Amino acid sequence: MRLFRSRFVQAVLIVALAFVVLRFGIRPPAPWSVIKIYMTVVFLAVLIYVSADADSWRSFVGPIRSTLVDPSRRLVRAALAIVLPILLGYYAYTQAAATPEAPAELRAVHPAPPGSIQFRGKEINISGVDNPLRRDQASFKKHVLAGGETYIKNCVYCHGDNLDGHGQFAPALSPPPADFQDPGTIAMLQEAYLFWRIAKGGPGLPRESTPWNSAMPAWEDRLTEEQIWQVIMYLYDATGQQPRRWETAH
Repeated sequence: MRLFRSRFVQAVLIVALAFVVLRFGIRPPAPWSVIKIYMTVVFLAVLIYVSADADSWRSFVGPIRSTLVDPSRRLVRAALAIVLPILLGYYAYTQAAATPEAPAELRAVHPAPPGSIQFRGKEINISGVDNPLRRDQASFKKHVLAGGETYIKNCVYCHGDNLDGHGQFAPALSPPPADFQDPGTIAMLQEAYLFWRIAKGGPGLPRESTPWNSAMPAWEDRLTEEQIWQVIMYLYDATGQQPRRWETAH
């Protein structure tokens, strides 16, 4: 147990544990850019911890100084002189080498929605239905603000602050989250279509839409019917897009 009293050993264990948690303990996986940010914070926190007082600092640098100058650790120095350049060279190679990447999955086709869906035991028609909250124009801004709050709490991590699909988790998702700023996404869809997609998520897509799969979870267990309609209103208001209207027979 004396080994674990060393500030150097404690620092190494803290950094290693933090990396393991950030790299393998978060689902969906956090992108490397986010991991680097948090690891920088961990390094700074560890540095503050080991330099809190003179005794703590001596306990931290003691093993390092001993490895560098102690004659009895000549073999350790020789091993480090071989291993460290190899590791640095490998890292430089992995950063510079071209890696094969799968072609991006394009959102060229929107799968056909069902005529109706079950939402918390209630049947909701999708075909021909408009957003019911738009009927109350006096409460329009209130609903948009509420939708924005729901978006920030739940959707921003994937779809991004600018609603462009560049959220923090976006690099880890395939296909990438939808870019709501793109006129080829929500501007082409009715609001009821978005309700279906948000409520049922990727798991609710029909089998024939497999090439256009989605990593989005089903939100029907986390958001109320009103919250989903409010989020939809926020998406259109924030992007300046207009929802597609249902075609009427003449």
